[in-house]
Amino acid sequence: MKKNILIAPLNWGLGHATRCIPIIKALEGFNFNPIIASDGVALSLLKKEFPHLISLELPPYDISYAEKGKNFKWKLLSQMPKMFKAVIKERKITADIIKTYAIEGIISDNRLGVFSSQIPSVFITHQLNVLSGKTSWLTTQVHSKFISKFNQCWVPDNESEVNLTGELGHLSKPLKNVIYIGPLSRFEKKRKKIKYDLMVILSGPEPQRTLLEEKVIKELKSYTGSVIFIKGVVEELQTSSVEDQITYYNFMNSEQLETAFNQSKDILCRSGYTTVMDLAKLGKKAFFIPTPGQYEQEYLAEKYTLEGIAPSCKQDEFTIEKLNELKNFNGLQNFATPTDWNYLFRFF
Repeated sequence: MKKNILIAPLNWGLGHATRCIPIIKALEGFNFNPIIASDGVALSLLKKEFPHLISLELPPYDISYAEKGKNFKWKLLSQMPKMFKAVIKERKITADIIKTYAIEGIISDNRLGVFSSQIPSVFITHQLNVLSGKTSWLTTQVHSKFISKFNQCWVPDNESEVNLTGELGHLSKPLKNVIYIGPLSRFEKKRKKIKYDLMVILSGPEPQRTLLEEKVIKELKSYTGSVIFIKGVVEELQTSSVEDQITYYNFMNSEQLETAFNQSKDILCRSGYTTVMDLAKLGKKAFFIPTPGQYEQEYLAEKYTLEGIAPSCKQDEFTIEKLNELKNFNGLQNFATPTDWNYLFRFF
């Protein structure tokens, strides 16, 4: 009889949900029965990817974001009490789900309340150091306290010096329950004829996603190459349109995105870690625009620029001419070894 494993990604943009896709596929491949739990666009995306699986709705954290990057941290911190109330509610709902669906294991991607001391529980994060400026020591300490409650913490990166997360995913004093599982991506590199000079793919919280969309569309008016533009808006139906040399989509499923990535010469996107893992798997050149005020993305963008991997700039400083910097950078490279799912799933 198949074991039921609850897999629950945080609804914070699409990155947490999309990096759970290879985990869900691996669970099915090893004869487990994944049950998905999330909310918002993360849940909508996974329902489209896995319509045959049970999908359950968890309470939203309902975090709203500042329009100005300099206010991002303080607005986020002001909403912590509301978030912790949601985590407590989430914990109670998780207990009910465990009983109702006979859950025998948990994989939580950054959902702090999806946890049980009664069954094997795994936490997934690439942020062992939670950067927040002068308060990084505090946010890291609080996060580590939550992580320590789980039996295991899977970090989707390499433990060695050759890695993608840098100081985000590597503590000076490692936590005892951490296992590095290697970078995760739902994509495969394939030989495809280049169809697009530029692929724009957006994601992340509002209102910043919309602000970047408007900014890039304005800048593309003077761009002469062919463009595929994925807005990252998950809706019930997929829509597309063509305006001059630009092909727009509201969203794409994994198969479509894999094809689009492989058919595109350069990528313009956020520096979210899931996107970084995908680009590394595909060996692509990218220009990064981190979400304003999001320390994690700002750190990664700066890291890759300093290492000669990918150019980047602040959102309000982006111009289409900056894409010319791509020729001076090496692009991301795939150095990952295959994830040992057989070893990891023995935990359940």
